[in-house]
Amino acid sequence: MTSDAPSVSATTPDATAARVPTGPVAGFVPALEGMRGLAAVGVLLTHVAFQTGTFSVPVVGPLLGRLDLAVAVFFALSGFLLWRPHAAAAWGLGPEPSARRYLLHRAARILPVYWVVVILVLALLPGAGGGLGLWLANLTLVQVFVPLSLTQGLTQMWSLSVEVAFYLLLPLFGWLLVRLSGPRARWRVPVLLGVAAASTAWTFLPIATVDGVNIENWLPGYLSWFAAGMIVAETAAEVAARPAGSVRPRLARIADRRWTLLAVAAVAFAVAATPVAGEQDLTTPAAWQFAVKVSLGALVSFCLLAPLVLGTSVRTRWLGGEFAVTIGRWSYGIFVWHLAVLAVVFPVLGISPFAGQFPLVAAATLVLTVPVAAAGYALIEEPVRVFVRDRERRRRAVRPASEDDSAAVASNTETAGAATASTAAP
Repeated sequence: MTSDAPSVSATTPDATAARVPTGPVAGFVPALEGMRGLAAVGVLLTHVAFQTGTFSVPVVGPLLGRLDLAVAVFFALSGFLLWRPHAAAAWGLGPEPSARRYLLHRAARILPVYWVVVILVLALLPGAGGGLGLWLANLTLVQVFVPLSLTQGLTQMWSLSVEVAFYLLLPLFGWLLVRLSGPRARWRVPVLLGVAAASTAWTFLPIATVDGVNIENWLPGYLSWFAAGMIVAETAAEVAARPAGSVRPRLARIADRRWTLLAVAAVAFAVAATPVAGEQDLTTPAAWQFAVKVSLGALVSFCLLAPLVLGTSVRTRWLGGEFAVTIGRWSYGIFVWHLAVLAVVFPVLGISPFAGQFPLVAAATLVLTVPVAAAGYALIEEPVRVFVRDRERRRRAVRPASEDDSAAVASNTETAGAATASTAAP
């Protein structure tokens, strides 16, 4: 970052306890929930476009096909929300988060409704079920490593498998960068940029796999998408750590130029919709095309996310409004249920796959998916979240007083994450 960064230290318990992070550093950001809802709808639309054969329609088809970059937005949101406690600690705004508590909340957020979807799809959807290996691969979220495990109604779960791999490695990432704290915290963004750049070379590596397994579905190739959000988290923490009235970090000043960033995102998206980022069918892109696609996805997600978090004059009335936030709240359900619903929509409407009629199929899929997602949220997601939250509160109540400050900060950051973080469910 810039040389005018303040000197901060996260090594003094009294100092960290006194500076519990708030706002974009730890609190709920409604516009991000709205952005998540848009991303979920984007994923639904791109899958409907593919299964109705709309990709072949000039201009519109490629644009609908490249809505798969909504996954980049999901990943960047997860990177931002889940990295915030680590960034806050590095800039002297709180202690390092508890890995145990973090992993517990992630499991509670992701697994219950996911297991329900997998069991129902494999048991009831014709053509989806298979042998024990298929069941185990999907139930344990390792389907990207097991040949032919991305089955009907569950093919979108490749990105959830990538997301969960990121969740598991995040505490390790935090530990590796923990020495870049206090005065050295300004080096964290350059390190993350380096990791993002290096990850684009992933598919150039001569890694052999068995038939039916594609290394393009593994975490290393998508680290740049997560890093986009992590960089925003680092910048937000730096902004919060600087004295009032000091010069804002360069990335924060860039984020103030929302319309410029939106224009950049639009151009990057348009380029990604061309063959330079690979074909939009099941053809495996060349390594250089994959690198182009993930680079453009990282750019798009940063340009969309940074103004919402770092911008000082950005108006988010619609994205932060009740309707958008509600859709965002149901976004995980929309993601996990929509392909199963789509598989049912075709026979109900009497339409064959790849036979067109995108508007009708998209409308029917959206109208049916949203209530299912809402029910899943009300009956599974929210009750589990509340149960885990209350359990943690009871556990903290019997902790020694010396642990209270650390637990309070962890609760602040992780509860906000549970409210807005996705599985990121691409």
